[in-house]
Amino acid sequence: MIEQQFSGETTVIFEQLWNITKELRQKLDARFELQPDQSTKDLQSYSAQVGAAHGSLNTFSGAEIDWLVHSWLREPNSGFCNMHLTIWLDSHIRVPHLAFAFATVPHLFFYMDYIARSDLFTDLDYLDRYYAPANDRYLAFANDDRFQQYISKTLYIRQVQSQTSLCYTSPVTDETIAALSSVAHEMIDRWLGWVDEAEPVPESERTALAERDLIVRRAIAERDPDNKIAVRLFGEQMTDKLVRSLWGGDRIK
Repeated sequence: MIEQQFSGETTVIFEQLWNITKELRQKLDARFELQPDQSTKDLQSYSAQVGAAHGSLNTFSGAEIDWLVHSWLREPNSGFCNMHLTIWLDSHIRVPHLAFAFATVPHLFFYMDYIARSDLFTDLDYLDRYYAPANDRYLAFANDDRFQQYISKTLYIRQVQSQTSLCYTSPVTDETIAALSSVAHEMIDRWLGWVDEAEPVPESERTALAERDLIVRRAIAERDPDNKIAVRLFGEQMTDKLVRSLWGGDRIK
């Protein structure tokens, strides 16, 4: 009975977080034309050979978005779930990519960030344009006792995070989930405005930008320390397929 009650509680929390990603996705669908990539058709519903773990991974692309991932996986008996909505823009503009990751482990974890596509040490206009607007929100979370900043032990994961990334753990409460939802919508609304106002990247620079984007996307997926959790739940072969799907290693379009 205790396990059933725990599973029921985690299901409610999972649905709350997943619904937030769907709200964000609706804003994307209203702005962009996207087509599913058939390379992940067999991952729309997958499950572990042993145990209760299961998940869904869907990928999309379009004229303005090179690769979009909307996915979740969960192991309800332990309270673990993990979900992603990541948007990797095409090389026609240099607006940062946008990443959301929500999880329960079983406490609440979230990561939200604008992934840089320029050198923030030297491109000061890029820094001021895309990261200064998020600085006040970053400082507000840093001073909010409800949230504990999460510092990854993995060097590359720390390297790829911007200085305004929101990467925190907290108790699972209505207040903390509401705060997560509010800032996620704030970030995507700001980002959509940037996309609409962006200047085009010169044709001569687009190939190099696309190559850089792919290196970053692949490294994030392959070096994610949480991949070991997927190996434990689904095995190495399925985990390899999931990781390749996150960066588009098997993409058809």
